[in-house]
Amino acid sequence: MRLSLQETTDPRVYDDAVRSLPITSALQGWGYGEARRTLGQTPARYLITADGRTVGALQLIRKRLVPGFSTLYAPRGPALESLDLLPAVADAVKKVARPGDALLKIEPPVPFLADDSVILPESYGSFRRAESEQPEHTIVADLTRSEDELFTGLHSMARRNVRTAQKMGVVAGRDDDFDAFWEIFTATNERAQLGAFPRAYYETMLREGGAYGGEAYIVLSRVEGRALAGGFFLAMGKGTYYLFGGSIRDDRTNADGSPLKDAKAPDAFYWNAMLDAKRRGYELFDFWGIPRQLDEAKHSFGVFKMKLKFSEQRVWYPAYDLNLNPAAPAIVKALRWRKTQNNLRKRGSADDVL
Repeated sequence: MRLSLQETTDPRVYDDAVRSLPITSALQGWGYGEARRTLGQTPARYLITADGRTVGALQLIRKRLVPGFSTLYAPRGPALESLDLLPAVADAVKKVARPGDALLKIEPPVPFLADDSVILPESYGSFRRAESEQPEHTIVADLTRSEDELFTGLHSMARRNVRTAQKMGVVAGRDDDFDAFWEIFTATNERAQLGAFPRAYYETMLREGGAYGGEAYIVLSRVEGRALAGGFFLAMGKGTYYLFGGSIRDDRTNADGSPLKDAKAPDAFYWNAMLDAKRRGYELFDFWGIPRQLDEAKHSFGVFKMKLKFSEQRVWYPAYDLNLNPAAPAIVKALRWRKTQNNLRKRGSADDVL
């Protein structure tokens, strides 16, 4: 099948296509691209057509590397009717790529069960399996089940902690207090020695992510009014994605100075975020990244154990590269070297966070 890429500058037309396709992700939405623009990256949006019919949508983020060279990136994309279209997408992208575009990275938004019996595709036509930019390994939950079934499916510790939070008056739900989210997010990143983008990146995503057909929102878990846990979600179509968040220490004390009983605010956050998504019609809840390799000594292991209490459905989202000019292999090596150096500078380890 021969495909064409028709560039569009109409955010509503574009997001309508992304939202309606069966294989899709909120990261292909217009708002996510606008957030990337604050980092100096340039989004371009295309409708993928065949015989005059829209069969997909593609948001390409152009990242300038050095003078004369750039890469193209489709975050958790493209959005498609079928994965069978991917080989033809490669040919269509080549026609719109600039001479300096060395490489295209895609992350088809189709999860594969993390099971030893599942063999991940090594290629789709000219696309070859490669390192992902978004977390490749994640946990998802099926929200089409009833609330009782969801609760019964939680780990016993999660059920106990959720009940404890309810008894202690923890209130969790959607919240407009970006400053409270930012306090939690930055404290978590500092504690775990993680990096973060400038605040304007997240503020832009919050504003633009819900402007044209998707949703961007914050869920906070509060104890006596103070936000102790929370997260940032980007949603479109049938799925919502927990992209950023964390928790801070509950430092409240009794009259004698002893610490108060733990109110289990993080557990309340996760459970109520799932309920909120279900009640608004979302069918997929993506807890976002967990480690490829488990190491109990790392912060990421604790994150993994927390998320696993709320769903045990682990999946892979493999990524694929398409070389657009002969410089691509050298650029891939240089980008990997730069990422390793960033890891060493931030955390003293060459290993990736996830």
